[in-house]
Amino acid sequence: MNAAHIIALVAGIAVLSLNATSVIVVLIVPRSGTSMITYPMRVVRATFRRVARLARTYPTMDRILAVSEPVALVVLLATWLTVTIAGFTLVNYGIDGTTGSQAFSEAGSSVFTLGFTLSHTGGSRVVDFIAAGTGLVLVALQIAYLPTLYGAYNRRETLVTLLQSRAGSPAWGPELLIRHQLVGLVDNMPSLFAEWERWAADVAESHSSYPSLLFLRSPRPQNSWVVSLIAVMDAAALVLAVDPDGAPIESRMVVRMGFTCLRDIAEATGIPFDPDPSPDDAIQLPKEEFDAAYRRLEEVGFPVSRSAADAWPHFRGWRVNYEAVAYTLAATLDAPPARWTGPRALFRSETLEPVRPVDRRPTTGAGETRTA
Repeated sequence: MNAAHIIALVAGIAVLSLNATSVIVVLIVPRSGTSMITYPMRVVRATFRRVARLARTYPTMDRILAVSEPVALVVLLATWLTVTIAGFTLVNYGIDGTTGSQAFSEAGSSVFTLGFTLSHTGGSRVVDFIAAGTGLVLVALQIAYLPTLYGAYNRRETLVTLLQSRAGSPAWGPELLIRHQLVGLVDNMPSLFAEWERWAADVAESHSSYPSLLFLRSPRPQNSWVVSLIAVMDAAALVLAVDPDGAPIESRMVVRMGFTCLRDIAEATGIPFDPDPSPDDAIQLPKEEFDAAYRRLEEVGFPVSRSAADAWPHFRGWRVNYEAVAYTLAATLDAPPARWTGPRALFRSETLEPVRPVDRRPTTGAGETRTA
């Protein structure tokens, strides 16, 4: 064994160790971790984002972006397999001293358990066994990973879909309160906030452990988990600001759990944030937007005990805890450009309005429709 073979053997072991670390961190360790081997996933996301810029309408952009993360997951598996074969190729070359093509053929044959190339040396046969086991374990882990990923995805999307009839699509905090007032469901809001508190805790755990979930888009183009969470927190913050005496304790808890969820995800993805902002800090949402929402709440008869001027500092004091992180996440994930969710460079300042369905009721006359 000459110097070149020794170098190849050491390099092969190093490559395989790096690959194994990446697999363990991404698939097994229940917390977010970084690995240079996952870089191709970022390339896939960036590529799809550039392609989406060419589309002229939001629905077309969404269809393009929806394919991004599934493709990135396939690319990640292909990357792990490719690095595995490269590592065992170097190891085979270092042990046997065969040509590069022979070492590659044996590594590929072993990793994919094809068995068409076998060495006749004892050391290489041991490597073949290890390579075959590595290939099987790698594919098995990825197969087991996908149900875990999509199980968390389905739990997330169930409540997001349910919110569509309550807060519009895309969801908007004031619209949630308006609809509950119009149909007489204000008393149901505590249970809604309690559900979303538990939902936020689930998302905080799953999405900080498996960042791919962040980029899996909702089945409906105008729905988004981050937009929905912002809407629920805005609704709770509005209730606390405009009617503090009538606000249920669940509204306070969902805001707290909501921004805890966003901060956990921000820490996992490297998004900077202020962990202890002052209630007097400025927010990006213009006061004029808040005043317009306040007037709409008054128009439908939503209970308010504070004036808009008195309620604004309190609403700002709640929103400052989550606005910056929420806006950054929404922009990073190219979430639907809903109201009160910050700017989106990808969507050219487009804003989607929640459409309220027409409430049609049977009448004895010629027919009557009204908006509700």
